[in-house]
Amino acid sequence: MTDNVSLISGVALRYASALLELAEEQNAVAEVEAALDRFDALIKESSDLDRLIKSPVFSADAQTKALTPILEKAGISGLTANFVKLVAKNRRLFAIPGMISAFRSLLAAKRGEVTAEVTSATELSADHTSALREALNASTGKDVNVVVKVDPSIIGGLIVKVGSRMIDTSLRTKLNSLKFAMKEVG
Repeated sequence: MTDNVSLISGVALRYASALLELAEEQNAVAEVEAALDRFDALIKESSDLDRLIKSPVFSADAQTKALTPILEKAGISGLTANFVKLVAKNRRLFAIPGMISAFRSLLAAKRGEVTAEVTSATELSADHTSALREALNASTGKDVNVVVKVDPSIIGGLIVKVGSRMIDTSLRTKLNSLKFAMKEVG
């Protein structure tokens, strides 16, 4: 299983690197980034598109034919559309979510940005997100891009992941620690 994941991530990284290089050569990095974001949103919104991408049952031609009108309707053209079609033609469409993620990571690294994954029990307000971004910028010394996920099961507090570091101040973790400590005593 781990070998399969690393194989997919290796393929994703190679394709993402090539796409970023081409986008830089054509001065179309912002355009490609926006188009990949739109395509990623489409994948997350449509279970049919997700199935088309992940299923090995569909041939490369069938995937390409199905993707062409989807890309046109979403306003995805040029380099990004050609990239998605090439990925489909090469039977690598299953790895496109990883390719999009790898592209974002490579682009963030070029920009000197760091991504922080923040999990909260409820949606954070714009003020809270801004204050959190400023605090993370100050502690890391880099420009931090904050990605907020909502997970009501943490009850309260935050879980912040920046690179390999994680700070867990969630109420769920604190309650579990207390429960474990009480078992030790009694």
